[in-house]
Amino acid sequence: MKLIAIRQLLMVLMSCCGYAVTCSNGNYTDFHSLLEFKKAISLDPKQALVSWNDSTRLCSWEGVQCSVRHPQRVTSLHLENLGLVGAISPSLGNLTFLKVLNLATNSFTGEIPASVGHLHNLQILSLSNNTLQGRILNLANCSKLHELQLANNHLAGQIPPDLPNGLRKLILSSNNLTGNIPSSLANITMLEALILRHNNILGSIPYEFTKLSRLQYLDMKENNLSGRFPQVIMNLSNLVELTISGNDLTGNIPSDVGSSLPNLKNLYLDANFFRGHIPSSIANASKLNFIGMSRNNFTGVIPNSIGKLHELIELNLEFNILQSDSMQDWQFMNSLTNCTELQVFSVSGNSLKGNVPNSIGNLSSQLQYLFLAKNQLSGKFPSAIANLHSLIIVALRMNKFIGAVPECLGTLKSLQVLRLDSNNFTGHVPSSLSNLSNLIGLDLGSNQLDGHIPPSLGELQMLEELSISSNNLDGIIPKELFRIPTLVMISLSFNNLYGVLPTEIGNAKHLTDLHLSSNTLSGEIPSTLENCESLEYLEMEHNTFSGRIPISFGKIRSLLYINLSHNNLTGLIPVSLGSLQLLEHLDLSFNNLEGEVPTEGIFSNVTAVRIDGNKGLCGGDLEKMHLVACPAIPLNPRKHKNYLFKKVMIPIAIILPLAIIIYVVLLRIRKQKRNPISLNSFDSKFPKVSYNDLARATEGFSSSNLIGQGRYSLVYRGNLFQDRTFVAVKVFNQKTKGTKKSFVAECNALRNIRHRNLVPILTVCSSIDLSGNDFKALVYEFMPQGDLHVLLYSTRQDGDTSALNHITLVQRLCIAVDIADALEYLHHNAHGTVIHCDLKPSNILLDDNMVAHVGDFGLARFRVDSAASSFTDSISSSSIAIKGTVGYVPPEYATGADVSGAGDVYSFGIVLLETFLRKRPTDDMFKDELDIARYVEMNFPESIIEIVDPELLDKNHVSLEQTSAASMEEKILECLLSVLNIGLRCANPCPSERMDMREVSARLLGIKESYLSEN
Repeated sequence: MKLIAIRQLLMVLMSCCGYAVTCSNGNYTDFHSLLEFKKAISLDPKQALVSWNDSTRLCSWEGVQCSVRHPQRVTSLHLENLGLVGAISPSLGNLTFLKVLNLATNSFTGEIPASVGHLHNLQILSLSNNTLQGRILNLANCSKLHELQLANNHLAGQIPPDLPNGLRKLILSSNNLTGNIPSSLANITMLEALILRHNNILGSIPYEFTKLSRLQYLDMKENNLSGRFPQVIMNLSNLVELTISGNDLTGNIPSDVGSSLPNLKNLYLDANFFRGHIPSSIANASKLNFIGMSRNNFTGVIPNSIGKLHELIELNLEFNILQSDSMQDWQFMNSLTNCTELQVFSVSGNSLKGNVPNSIGNLSSQLQYLFLAKNQLSGKFPSAIANLHSLIIVALRMNKFIGAVPECLGTLKSLQVLRLDSNNFTGHVPSSLSNLSNLIGLDLGSNQLDGHIPPSLGELQMLEELSISSNNLDGIIPKELFRIPTLVMISLSFNNLYGVLPTEIGNAKHLTDLHLSSNTLSGEIPSTLENCESLEYLEMEHNTFSGRIPISFGKIRSLLYINLSHNNLTGLIPVSLGSLQLLEHLDLSFNNLEGEVPTEGIFSNVTAVRIDGNKGLCGGDLEKMHLVACPAIPLNPRKHKNYLFKKVMIPIAIILPLAIIIYVVLLRIRKQKRNPISLNSFDSKFPKVSYNDLARATEGFSSSNLIGQGRYSLVYRGNLFQDRTFVAVKVFNQKTKGTKKSFVAECNALRNIRHRNLVPILTVCSSIDLSGNDFKALVYEFMPQGDLHVLLYSTRQDGDTSALNHITLVQRLCIAVDIADALEYLHHNAHGTVIHCDLKPSNILLDDNMVAHVGDFGLARFRVDSAASSFTDSISSSSIAIKGTVGYVPPEYATGADVSGAGDVYSFGIVLLETFLRKRPTDDMFKDELDIARYVEMNFPESIIEIVDPELLDKNHVSLEQTSAASMEEKILECLLSVLNIGLRCANPCPSERMDMREVSARLLGIKESYLSEN
């Protein structure tokens, strides 16, 4: 009996063991399913799945959560924003207890596995911000699903008609979805958010949507919806946000829109074809914060009832056909004074008429943007605007205002842009405008202003654009204007200005546009204009300038357009103008020029040059210019001796001693077995300095004056010239291999290129030190703000060592534009192509005004063209083994590819991304196949806000910049997306797919201007 009992006990134990094995089958399935999922991951940059192995409990794996009632069964998988690359394994379909699957913001590719549609317990499926393709999977069996997020992928096809009826959030934005909105979505009566923006959806919103009584967020922005305003929307009384901008919708807005949608906070109807009146019932939606109805065909008057919206922050009605024919029609302005939160108000581009009521001065004290441009406004300037002390931009251009520009504008200390052009203002330019220390743009052009230009405008030390053209100004041009360090454009054309052009114009080194035509300016054109090395447009026609055309114009290589016609200029046409490779238009007509017309460069293009009205000109391209041939000068026999003396003996007398000197120098060099380094082409204007001068300037090259160290050199701060405070002395280490080639490369680069965004060289020293050793150094202008690397990663100087330097978005934009301009010049505007080869933040230096200058040309390469014979063979053929710095070197260089402009573009892309992320490309997180460009790409565009430098999103800082608090986040995000998109395109691994620097420079400038000014 005991034996039987023992056998029965064993059978029970075996049965229990068998049950235990059976119970563990589910665990076994989940365990192996997740390991199969891991196998499909080709890149795990953050090592998130390291814990996924058989030596660790399943439920302790990162991102894995298990059931309490059924231990070891997986209920949640959270792996968002980990940089995972690969396909989504079908094995996830075996996780039958799974409730949450979140793989958002990674780089998953391929299609969504059909097996995911068999997860009956699934409640949340979030796969947004990947690169998934194919159609949206069949989820009809996922009956418990209440949140589906698939935004920002490459999904195509139509929206499935059989989505689960329990959905509350359906987010499918930024895909390639087509077709109509299926009416079956109306069966999802629990739906609270439907976000379909940025697709290609057709048709209209189905009438069946009346059943979606819980819907709060409906976003159909930028699709292809057509027809009239969707009447069904009027039944969705719980809507908080309605966005149908950027479609092809027509017809009137229902008159009871505000009454039917009382919970609205955001209403965006922009860029459609709506017409009719703006319904006064809109005021019944009393919670409205943002109203966007721009770029439609709305007519009639602006309803007074809008003033009842006490929480209104932004009201944008620009570019419609709204009217105001009487003071009664302006009552809306009185009512708006009740909107105490208003920050942005725009009615530009409408048909408003008459005087602006003084009640405008009672608008919200928080108002920052006021746009009344392009209407038919008249009367005197609404001086009550001066009460709005938070204003940043005021645009009243292209109206019919009369009277004086009031002095009280000088009290608007926050003002950055003032546009009053194309009106009928009279009187003087208010001197009080000089109080606007933050002013960036001032446009008073096309009015009837008279009197002198106030010299006090020179106190506007942040001013970039000044236009007072087409007025009745007289007097001289104040020299103080050209002491504004930031000045980019000045337009004073079509006035009655007289006197000479101040020589101080050479101080405006950032100047790109100079418009002085149609005045009575006289005297010689100052040669100091050559210092305006960024100048592109020079218009000085219809004045009384005399003297010769400065030969130094040939040094302004950025010039695109020159018009000196209708003056009293004399002498020869400088041959140097033919060397301006970018010059597209040259007008020298109707002067008193004489002599032979050059034939090179622009002079070979008869359609680009105008020289008629100069009776003394001859020669040139006879077939194209149709000028008389220049007379030959016969030799006078009686002056034959003088001729021989001047033409033969004098040159011999000069050459012979020079030959002896050269011979002695060569003997000395051969004796010391040193390679010659040619510095002859450096301009004679550079001051001569010796080793002793530089040693004295740097206190014996003291370590206390050491400010930088590179591969081939040390950089010291020194006090060298009496008229300069500090200089930077770059001393080359002669013991380092490759130093001489680096010195030669940098010398030859700097003697042939000049641009406002390149570090200015002051002089060069090639001498012997106190020990008789070679000593070679370059002397630059000192950049007091240091380099970009220090700016990004050093701590503040205010004692707060826990925080990095504060760098605003505008400052970073300006720095990016400066660097791009420099590279554009090096690649496209110099004689031949200059490849920098080592662009990185530490080689980007910043002056007092935070203007960026590219420096360190020790690795530069040159591609010589036929017009650039001054580049020697030794330069173009020189080679230095390392072609850049780790993290910034383009991938093709690693395989032995030749240096190219595309390589610089790649480096620029990395620098651009680093500047806005404040993250080094050599950061510890970037390893294996993940780099900074890939990291940005994985988060682009939906999660960019999570990876950029958080300071760019700090409202305490951002509010000081060019954007209203109301639309601050949207404008900043739009700007960041545009910039980082350029960075990604520049840092493309394939050189042929990268942008060139001309396009990069133009796009960045456009982004900057768009961010800073009126849309």
